[in-house]
Amino acid sequence: MSPLATRLLDALPQTQCTRCGYPDCAGYAEAIAAGEAGIDQCPPGGDEGVRRLAALTGRPAVPLNPAFGTEGPRMLAVIDEAWCIGCTLCLDACPTDAIVGVNKRMHTVIEPHCTGCELCIPVCPVDCIALEPATPGRTGWEAWSSEQADSARKRYEIHSARRRLGGREASISSEGGADVDVGATERKRSVVEAALARARQAAAARAGKP
Repeated sequence: MSPLATRLLDALPQTQCTRCGYPDCAGYAEAIAAGEAGIDQCPPGGDEGVRRLAALTGRPAVPLNPAFGTEGPRMLAVIDEAWCIGCTLCLDACPTDAIVGVNKRMHTVIEPHCTGCELCIPVCPVDCIALEPATPGRTGWEAWSSEQADSARKRYEIHSARRRLGGREASISSEGGADVDVGATERKRSVVEAALARARQAAAARAGKP
């Protein structure tokens, strides 16, 4: 990656939503640096994001290109537990591993890790995932901090490295015939089940249930 592309990548929100037309934020940064993409293709970054990219490239700041979407509040994916069939497709789709669950068990979203990328929506076969505004009244970089972007970038890098190595390591079960450490698999299952239990308790608390 060129020095300019690296600086451009640092200026992007790291939602990895692909709305810019590229497979991830790094791909978009490289395309801008190569003069192959405009600086107005990142809805999550909003107008402030365009200004950041303009300052780095020397190009004039322009409004967001509506062909790629519009600026809005950051969204949060929410899974309807009653409808979730535990297919695990959303686990693969989530670029920051913000969804936890195991095969044929209910999944849930770890809210701080969700970037609102929307990539889990089209892969769900039972339409049990919805999007809710996580930052009503705040859009673009006002709804997303540099610290959150750094965290999302690190989680995406880990997710991508794992995919290159062949998928979710401990999520591969004996059904697929993978040679995995049974003890490690059980430990991860316990962690996932504990996370799901906490998510159910939090959801019940929000709903005012005992």
